[in-house]
Amino acid sequence: MKKEFTLKRRTGSFRFAFNGMILLFKYEPNAWIHLTIAILVIVLGFILNLKAAEWCLVVLAIGLVLMAEAMNSAIEKTVDRISPDKNVWAGRIKDLSAAGVLLASLAAAAVGLIIFIPKIIA
Repeated sequence: MKKEFTLKRRTGSFRFAFNGMILLFKYEPNAWIHLTIAILVIVLGFILNLKAAEWCLVVLAIGLVLMAEAMNSAIEKTVDRISPDKNVWAGRIKDLSAAGVLLASLAAAAVGLIIFIPKIIA
């Protein structure tokens, strides 16, 4: 049965999302690495006076990496729960999920280099 749409239910769903963010940064060391780099990039962005369009790209890149890390963590936890013993397919699934984070990180690094290198050189 479908539940009725209510503002209280919708705002309550944010509680779960914020709890997920707390779990991500509390228990996932790689999320801390990404968050630390994001903070450094934001500080550098203020120092170098990024334009609005540049900020948009930086924020999207940071969001993409953190989202990928959250999804990777969820997939890894799910796979570990479903297949606690060593399993070739479970390993492949986790590797593919980690590849998603790596791809997002490489894309974010490329965005950062394209935006920051000319500003640093100038």
